[in-house]
Amino acid sequence: MASRILSTLQNVSSSSTSSFVSTTKQRCLGLCCLWRRSLSGTGASAAADIEPSKPPVQIEHNQLLIDGLFVDAASGKTFPTNDPRTGDTIANVAEADVEDVNRAVRAARKAFDEGPWPRMTAYERSRIILRCADILEKHNDEVAAIETWDNGKPYEQAAKVEIPMVVRLFRYYAGWADKIHGLTVPADGPYHVQTLHEPIGVAGQIVPWNFPLLIFSWKVAPALACGNTVVMKTAEQTPLSAIYVSKLFHEAGLPPGVLNVISGFGPTAGAALCSHMDVDKLAFTGSSQTGRRVLELSARSNLKPVTLELGGKSPFIVCKDADIDAAVEAAHSALFFNQGQCCCAGSRTFVHESIYDEFVEKAKARATKRVVGDPFKSGVEQGPQIDFAQFEKILKYIKSGIESGATLESGGQRVGSKGYYIEPTVFSNVQGSRGGDKKGQCNSLWPGCWSLYSEYRHCQYLDAGIASWNSMDQLL
Repeated sequence: MASRILSTLQNVSSSSTSSFVSTTKQRCLGLCCLWRRSLSGTGASAAADIEPSKPPVQIEHNQLLIDGLFVDAASGKTFPTNDPRTGDTIANVAEADVEDVNRAVRAARKAFDEGPWPRMTAYERSRIILRCADILEKHNDEVAAIETWDNGKPYEQAAKVEIPMVVRLFRYYAGWADKIHGLTVPADGPYHVQTLHEPIGVAGQIVPWNFPLLIFSWKVAPALACGNTVVMKTAEQTPLSAIYVSKLFHEAGLPPGVLNVISGFGPTAGAALCSHMDVDKLAFTGSSQTGRRVLELSARSNLKPVTLELGGKSPFIVCKDADIDAAVEAAHSALFFNQGQCCCAGSRTFVHESIYDEFVEKAKARATKRVVGDPFKSGVEQGPQIDFAQFEKILKYIKSGIESGATLESGGQRVGSKGYYIEPTVFSNVQGSRGGDKKGQCNSLWPGCWSLYSEYRHCQYLDAGIASWNSMDQLL
C-alpha cells in the first residue's frame, strides 16, 4: 500500500506534561472527554466574535506569597502577565529572583523543621486539606475566570471541568493523608524489621502554563497530604490563579510557610530553586529540554531526587473497521482540546489507507465547524494561544507545511486582528519521514500537530500501524 499522510496543525506546547506517564495521560484524556460532553448540543458554527468581553473578576493579588504573607520581590521588579485575547497587560506581577527563592525556601524549611504541619496527626492534615477543597469549591467561578483570563482556555472548560477536578483531587489526597502506612517485614532470627514512611521535607515544584491549576493540584496536594512543605514556581505566562488559590488555602487554615508561591522566569527563579541546597525534592512539568537542565542543576547541587513530566508526541491509530465519525471526533478533540496545548495531544494519528480519503474530508469538515472566539462566551470551543511566542511559532509551522508541499485543506490564518487566535488548520498529502532525514522529518512531523498517517505499508493489521509509529524518531 502506498503511504499517505494527513496533518492537522493547531499549536505547539513547549511546556507540557509527559506523554510517557500513563496516569497523566488518563487524567488529560478524561478531562478532554468531560469537556466534549459539556459542549454537546451547542450547535457550533465556524466563526465567532472575537471582541473581548469584560472578565467577571478583579485581580487583587500580584505579589509573592512567602511565609503566609504577600510580599514584593526583593529587587522590586515586576513583569506583565498578558491577556491572550488582546495581548494587553492584565497585571504586573512580582518577579522573583535568587533572594526571593532563598526567602521562600527558608520559610518552607522553618515550617517543616519547627512548624506544626509535619507534626500534627495525619487526620488533622486531612481536615485542613478538605477545608481547602471546600473553600476552593465556593470560589469556583472566580478561580475559573482568572484561569481563563490569564490562559485563554474556554471559561466553560475551566468552570465546569477543570476547577471541579482540582477540588476533587484535593479531596482525594486528603483521604490518603491518614492511610499511608509502613510495613513490618519478616526476618530470619530474633529481629524486628519495619519500614516507616516519612515526609521528605521541602518540595520545590515548577508548573507549566497549559493547565496552571490542574498541574498545581497534582503537585501540591500529594506533597501536603504527606506532611511536606512546598515552594511552588508558577509559569511566567500564568501566575495569577495559583496566587489566588494559595491565598484561599491560607484562609482555610494552612499554616504559614507550608505553601509558598513565587512567580518569575526559569533561568533565574527556576534555576535558583533547582540548585538550592535546602530543597529536598523537585517536581517539574515542562519541556524535555528544560527537564534536562533541571536534572543537571539537581546533580550539581545536593543530588535531590527529581520527578519529571515532559513533553511528548502521542500516537492514535484508526483501523479500517472503525466508526469513522466517532474516530474523527475523538481525534479532533485529542488534538484541539485546550487549543492543542496538551502534553498528550493525539498529534500523530495513523489511519488505514482504505478509509483515509473519507477521514480527510470529515476531519476537514469538523475543523471548519470548530468555534473559535472569546473564551468567556458560551459555546466557544477554542480560545487564543497562550502568548505571542506560541502564536508566531504555530504560524511558522503552517508556513513550513505549505513550503514542504502539503495541501492546505482549511484554516491556516490568524483569526481577527488582535489577540493570538488561529484557525484550526488541516493539511493533506503530508510527506512523512522515516530514518535519518531530520530536515524532512521536521517539515512533516511538526511538534504539536495532529498528523494522520495512512502508514500501514503493505500490511493491513494493527501491528503494522504500531510498528510504523515505533519506527519514527520522536520529536520531544
